[in-house]
Amino acid sequence: MPPILALAIWFALLVALMLFDPAKDRRVSSALWVPIIWMFIVATRNPDQWLNGAPLAISAGSMEDGNPVDRAIFLTLILLAIGILVSRAFRWDQFVARNTALTMFILFALVSVIWSDFPLVAFKRWFRDLGNYLMILVVLSEPFQLGGVRTALRRLFYLFIPLSIILIKYFPQIGMGYWEWTGEAMYQGPTTSKNALGAVCMVSALFFFWDVLTRWGDRKESRTKKILAVDLVFLGMTLKLLYQANSATSRVCFAIGCLVLIALYSQWGKRHVTLVKACVLASFPLYLLLAFGLDLSGEFARSVGRDPSLTDRTQLWKILLSMHTNPLVGSGYDSFWLGARFAQVFRSFGGAINEAHNGYLEIYLNLGVIGLVILVAFLVASYRNIGKRLKVAGPSFAPLALTLWTVMLFYNMTEAAFKFHWMWITFLMGAICAPEHLVRELKPVGNELSEKAISQLHGKRTSKGFSKLPEAISESPTHRKVARLSSGRARPTT
Repeated sequence: MPPILALAIWFALLVALMLFDPAKDRRVSSALWVPIIWMFIVATRNPDQWLNGAPLAISAGSMEDGNPVDRAIFLTLILLAIGILVSRAFRWDQFVARNTALTMFILFALVSVIWSDFPLVAFKRWFRDLGNYLMILVVLSEPFQLGGVRTALRRLFYLFIPLSIILIKYFPQIGMGYWEWTGEAMYQGPTTSKNALGAVCMVSALFFFWDVLTRWGDRKESRTKKILAVDLVFLGMTLKLLYQANSATSRVCFAIGCLVLIALYSQWGKRHVTLVKACVLASFPLYLLLAFGLDLSGEFARSVGRDPSLTDRTQLWKILLSMHTNPLVGSGYDSFWLGARFAQVFRSFGGAINEAHNGYLEIYLNLGVIGLVILVAFLVASYRNIGKRLKVAGPSFAPLALTLWTVMLFYNMTEAAFKFHWMWITFLMGAICAPEHLVRELKPVGNELSEKAISQLHGKRTSKGFSKLPEAISESPTHRKVARLSSGRARPTT
């Protein structure tokens, strides 16, 4: 098949799927496309890299100067996100109050620009990365948060997964790359490396697996059957890509994520949620003890088909720690891989590289011990918040959020993802506690639901009453009260 014809068929099928998707949620707003576009860029390549047809070579000059095309597009998306949040009367005071540790992390990163060797570059990167948080807030400020999260991720994977297959098969000059040292071919799809492709596929597989688990109880319904069919098809395609990417970290994290989801949705797990959370929390310290305390990291690497040095990562870590950056405050936000330090690593390691391949070490190099402590505080706070949401009855994003939280801990042992990275932005989707003033109207008011709140959610009242109720209402214990209101048998409270 000619490549152009394959691309045309993919685009036609994508449009048809977007229009006739059985899982389509008409309650979400069109504003959701702004974070979807942002997430696609983060997951794949920068705009200028797409226009050039191939990833740009890593060089100190290109990393410092940036690109005007990228800046223009990122700035446009950030301004659109700010405009959306302003139009929704987003309560920033509530956001700060509910996300203290994250706010401290963002502000400390901004302050660190002062002692950076490249303050202008550091500030521009900080401002760009601020877009990550704004985009997630756009998703979470949807009146139907669960529907917003589901729709954003689903549309993104509808776009990403088939495109990856098309690029690998029909456009190998884009979809495939080659190792700098060995010349070995690797699958990268629309991303810039096999590890980046593996990370997106890993989250995609976890998402569709989670969606199947949440809908399995209603599998006899006609609409649910169609949704499950789509989920299983995309799960199969994603697993094939995950295998092709050959990213050991993503494979291991996918297996860990599946174990967490299975535990949470099993009958035993539903009865012992607290114990499941405790096991999840204890798994990471146990791994650290076995891998580093008992020096079993090499055995772990061999078990997944990698060399004991974790593909030369241990050598890289020794080089980075020997460079003696400021242990307290680091080199400044996203400033370590600039100038003389980048050149020194290049000479010492023998190749171009722009990350520490360890998220915790990356934070230490850029923000020091203070930044690392604040990050850990945010991880602890997000774990507690997700745990509280797990106790809420009804459909929830919390099980997948806890899964991504767990995966994030392990993923950052061999990859640096606490930055402008696909894993970071998806993790934030479950970790951030957005103000709930836009969805609080769904809650009972004086033991009844406000008729005004319901009418505002649906725009108007149909002749049959409130015929289209949001998931948060229709699947909650107060559904019968809504039915009484719509039939006029109960007086609404105001």
